[in-house]
Amino acid sequence: MITLLAFLVAIAVLVVIHELGHYWVARWCGVKVLRFSVGFGKPLYIKKSARSGTEWVISAIPLGGYVKMLDEREGEVPPQEAEQAFNRRPVWQRMAIVVAGPVANLLLAIVLYWGLFMHGVPGIKPVLGDIPPQTPAAMAHFQPQETLVSVAGKATPSWQEVNWAMLDAVMQGGEVMMEGRTAQGESRTHTLDLSGLTPDDLDGDFLDKLGLTLYQPPIEPVIGKVLENSAAQRDGLREDDRIVTAHQQPITDWKELVKIIRGHPDRTLRMEVARAGVSAPIPLDVTPEAVDDGGAQVGRLGAAPKVDSRAFDVLLVEVRYPPLEALSRAAGKTWDTAVVSLKMLGRMVMGQASLKNLSGPITIADYAGQTAQMGAIAYLGFLALISISLGVLNLLPIPLLDGGHLLYHTIELLKGSPVSDRAWEIGQRVGIALLVTLMAFALYNDISRQILG
Repeated sequence: MITLLAFLVAIAVLVVIHELGHYWVARWCGVKVLRFSVGFGKPLYIKKSARSGTEWVISAIPLGGYVKMLDEREGEVPPQEAEQAFNRRPVWQRMAIVVAGPVANLLLAIVLYWGLFMHGVPGIKPVLGDIPPQTPAAMAHFQPQETLVSVAGKATPSWQEVNWAMLDAVMQGGEVMMEGRTAQGESRTHTLDLSGLTPDDLDGDFLDKLGLTLYQPPIEPVIGKVLENSAAQRDGLREDDRIVTAHQQPITDWKELVKIIRGHPDRTLRMEVARAGVSAPIPLDVTPEAVDDGGAQVGRLGAAPKVDSRAFDVLLVEVRYPPLEALSRAAGKTWDTAVVSLKMLGRMVMGQASLKNLSGPITIADYAGQTAQMGAIAYLGFLALISISLGVLNLLPIPLLDGGHLLYHTIELLKGSPVSDRAWEIGQRVGIALLVTLMAFALYNDISRQILG
């Protein structure tokens, strides 16, 4: 229910803002708006404005919305209202009305980010973990526990900012300049080679392939929680047990235990466990449950470590700016995110990135529910990101979308006359085919993610 409610609220907010952009500019240009609908299909609620004559509608299918304007191409218009028809307005006004929807979404993102940056956005300090040998990060001489300061000249106060800046850099390819600060406080500059990445790498954690991993404090191999009906509970493990050995190997860190467990799906391994009140280690035979992880079978114990939260608290950071700087940062983040989205779409069209990156309503609903449960800050950040995506998508020069109409009006502006009805009809058919294809890919990806994880 939380996921469904969060999804419906997100769609309603984004659609209303988008359509209000069209509505306000249309009214400003003197165009009569016949209907403002949130959703498609059968109207569930209709209220007609006595002053403007606009019908305000909530429809049955909550996956979009529309603003219907008076237009002589779509029906008969009374002579006394002809001057209020959309098609009678100068071409620059029609272009302004069309572009107002996507612009409204981008402005919403700026406002949301502005509020978040003034309030403070929690994040994780961009401190690097171990640098695997023979990776691009190792070749660039990064050091463990080095803090990333900037990527391609952009400040990276949190690991989330590193992800976005690196994604933008990967879109450009080649090399990227990065600045860091070692654990001893020494400033360092690195040149990271990105040429080894493939299109498939963008489907997963490409930073991991580059050798850039987030630092995690060492976690002692002490069990903090045993899940119900898990392999750990079945085979006799208890809370506060310390794993001394596993598969005849001494265990000093939780990650070492995880590695061994994952390598033994449905295979029994011997452990020695130190337990409170027992003088000698207890031998236990444990059989990890086999689970699917990206198509491979791995072992899962069903136990969580006992973690000292203080060791992790020092890695938390809150990104906050004064009002004017927050506004500048919000506009910059909105622009950068829009540019990265366009680059990713371009790479998918060119076959340089997998179509698996497309997401549809199921994935969006899932993220809406997850962020809503994480709190208002995460949910508002999600809204800002989706608002940018909606604005960028609608600006694409595809018939049926705002960008397609903008293309028609641009052609009219250049040639001095409207696009022919035949060209308009062909464009609509092409637009429908493209959108149906994109939606099919997106839904397929959504279902694949739900089934395969």
